[in-house]
Amino acid sequence: MGFLTSGPDGLAGPVWATSEDPDGAATRPVPPQRYADLRSYAAIGDGRTVALIGRDGAVDWLPIPDLDSPPAFAALLDAQDGGRIELAPALDAALLTVTRRYVPGTNVLETTWTTADGGVVRVTDALNTGIAGRLPWVELARRVDGVAGSVPMRWRVAPGTCLARATPWIYRTTHGDVLRVDSITMAVRTLGEMDPQVHDQQIDGRFTTAPGSRHLLGLVATESEPLHLSTPEQLDAGVDRTIVNWQAWAGEFGFDGPWSEAVLRSALALKLLIHSPHGSVAAAATTSLPERLAGGKNWDYRYAWIRDTAYTLNALFRFGLQEETHAAVSWLLRTMRRHGPDLSVFYSLSGDLPGGHEYPDVPGWRGVGPVVVGNAAADQLQLGVFGDLFDIVRLCVVNGNLLDAETGRLLAGIADRACDLWQRRDAGIWELEEEQHYTSSKLGCWQALTCAVQLAELGQIPGDPARWRDEAERIRTWVHEHCWNADVGAYVWYPGTDELDASMLLHAASGFDRGPRMSSTIDVLRARLGAGPLMYRYSGMDAEEGTFVACAFWTVSALAWVGRRDEARELMDQLVPMTNDVGILAEMIDARDGAFLGNLPQGLSHLALMQAAMALADDQPAADPA
Repeated sequence: MGFLTSGPDGLAGPVWATSEDPDGAATRPVPPQRYADLRSYAAIGDGRTVALIGRDGAVDWLPIPDLDSPPAFAALLDAQDGGRIELAPALDAALLTVTRRYVPGTNVLETTWTTADGGVVRVTDALNTGIAGRLPWVELARRVDGVAGSVPMRWRVAPGTCLARATPWIYRTTHGDVLRVDSITMAVRTLGEMDPQVHDQQIDGRFTTAPGSRHLLGLVATESEPLHLSTPEQLDAGVDRTIVNWQAWAGEFGFDGPWSEAVLRSALALKLLIHSPHGSVAAAATTSLPERLAGGKNWDYRYAWIRDTAYTLNALFRFGLQEETHAAVSWLLRTMRRHGPDLSVFYSLSGDLPGGHEYPDVPGWRGVGPVVVGNAAADQLQLGVFGDLFDIVRLCVVNGNLLDAETGRLLAGIADRACDLWQRRDAGIWELEEEQHYTSSKLGCWQALTCAVQLAELGQIPGDPARWRDEAERIRTWVHEHCWNADVGAYVWYPGTDELDASMLLHAASGFDRGPRMSSTIDVLRARLGAGPLMYRYSGMDAEEGTFVACAFWTVSALAWVGRRDEARELMDQLVPMTNDVGILAEMIDARDGAFLGNLPQGLSHLALMQAAMALADDQPAADPA
């Protein structure tokens, strides 16, 4: 059987052993069951779904056909039965050196293995896109180029149970072997001599590379519809087309400031989370990756949060990306009109109200459960979403768009609703069970009403903005009187406590406070919630979970907005290298060893990096109109 070892790069990698038949003859390798470090994953995507690929060459996560579909390949959460697509040298991991990069300006991954005797092989991974955008089917292409020497390779396509929903099977057709699980139909396509063998509801094989050789392992898949059998040559050509498509998109992205490479990589990571059929923005590509190793804090982030959508648009508008921003704004406003004026915290990627949640009987990453499909926070009251919504609309208008009359009337009613609700307790930005008068929630309503005033003055929403202006001033006064704790020297989490909440950092950027009180709050947050350059979300979390990546980058932005730019640059220089080897960020980082925790790629983490870079890009950052 296989077992875990530490490879040359310090990451755990599988060592393959062989099984023997009754006569003692060696047969095919027995695949090990393992969970890779979360830092080891790179992400590729096609505008509908995202695949995660480890440094060992295994695709351990691939929902089909959409990001929020049941995952046909989910070894990430169930190493035994989740399913994976493997492609790697058939050698002991200790004898291999692995390097990776994205093809510049793309979400196409290159992995290069070098053997101890000088053999070199390069694998290029793409979820292919079409001539005019995304394909109507999923098309994974794994191109294998021999670079030097000869390298023995092995591959395996083994669908899983879609998180304990169904059992995969294989059947023979006139077009070859077809794999099915639940309502998903898949076919393996190969280029070159790949020695495919069918057994145990999987297809695997071996081959050897040579200098200049080319092989390809491909998968085409659909759900509840006919399967298009792309030829291996078409899949191979699709890799080149996908590279061109990504580079054309990246060419429209403009940022020439410091950390430009990290900013572009974060923009490309965000692009993976934009669901092109609808325009919605997923919070992350995965579910149930733990925020703490003791378990119990696992969530499904394959939904579109109003908050995350607002931060995404804030960044993308700045970089001149028009199609994604228009699609996301239109999706959100269309979804709101469909479901009424009471805002949900998040919606499904298709714009439906979130349903219930369930706990599939699978072990979870490294046995840390529970695995959850769905999210129980859907019914919470979170007042901060008012500010997020109006910030989205304000950005839309100031970037040259006009609101339609129906949307204007809807927004006027929502502004009145914010006036009525701001004095209520809520669950806060962190979706907590205990409702309180959270400071950042009050400031979300303040931000909503100041934006509503501006939109009314621009003639974009109807009505007299006098009430909104007066109520915004009441909120400002209330926060100054009740949420500033002079003994602590900071804006506190809620009135009457000395505990802290890092989301207060966002309100330097919002324009609420960029003076001495905010500067002092930054210092207290770093002293009490900081862990080196990183930061926990709120008081007490150092004993429960990892540091929250976005909070550290929010600190950079807040330092820049209060004029402490040298400190902000120094902190930024410490944080940017904390991505993994290909620039991906998770939700959290364990301050003890740098390990990733939580779902990934995490949109909020990448957004915070981009916003921090933008805050530092101008010598004199100007306040956002609010």
